[in-house]
Amino acid sequence: MKIEEILTKSASNLEAIRASKPLVHHMTNLVVMNDTANITLHIGALPVMAHAREEVAEMVAISGCLLLNPGTLTAELVDSMLIAGKRANELGVPVVLDPVGAGATNFRTSSNMRILSEVKVSIMRGNAGEIAALSGAGGQVKGVESVGDLADPLSVAKKAAKDFGLTVAMTGARDIITDGKRALGIDNGDRWLTTLTGTGCMSTTMVASFAAVESDPLLACAGALIAYGIAAERAAEKAKGPATFKEALMDGVYNLTADQIKEGGRLALL
Repeated sequence: MKIEEILTKSASNLEAIRASKPLVHHMTNLVVMNDTANITLHIGALPVMAHAREEVAEMVAISGCLLLNPGTLTAELVDSMLIAGKRANELGVPVVLDPVGAGATNFRTSSNMRILSEVKVSIMRGNAGEIAALSGAGGQVKGVESVGDLADPLSVAKKAAKDFGLTVAMTGARDIITDGKRALGIDNGDRWLTTLTGTGCMSTTMVASFAAVESDPLLACAGALIAYGIAAERAAEKAKGPATFKEALMDGVYNLTADQIKEGGRLALL
């Protein structure tokens, strides 16, 4: 596809989210649950946070997308995620994985690998360290943060996409999206995103919201990260510090328009 076509499709997907209000089933971490719920509402979708194994299969059946984020990890949570993920696969509901902190501990790495092996994941959105660690490319993660730079992030992202049979959205100074064949670079965003916890998790929520209305995972990721990046850029114009940036970011997502995506999206075909 051409860049103009991607921007036009991304803009129409924003309008589709706001028209259909898809339910996004979050199985996510406790640190940023309120923020991810709010960012879902602000983009136009509906959030639900359901983790109990007794209800996850039923909840995913009425959802437009399932988001798995094992940031505050327990063995019980992984079991629930597997139940929900397998039910989503049966129903054709897309599954988005945010492998928070993969590479930091054996438990985190093995839990994410278990999800990837037992559930058909459509999209994996993570930072460079997490993606590299899971693909065997030696990513460095301290806590849940990526440290150090990859010499060739596009090659790492493509390897992960091919190895796991999914679309990778590797976020950073330049976001890289690839399904192993096609690849995009997204240059929207702002450094203020690095000053708050949960901004990566919120970007995954944006991806899940777009995936609920867009059947092509690459285009879902592109629309989501362009939209989120533009909102961050607009928020940075008003920010006096991390707290005012966060407030403006929420407003930026809420007030985002299709025209802003078409006119402000900065992406490259890689």
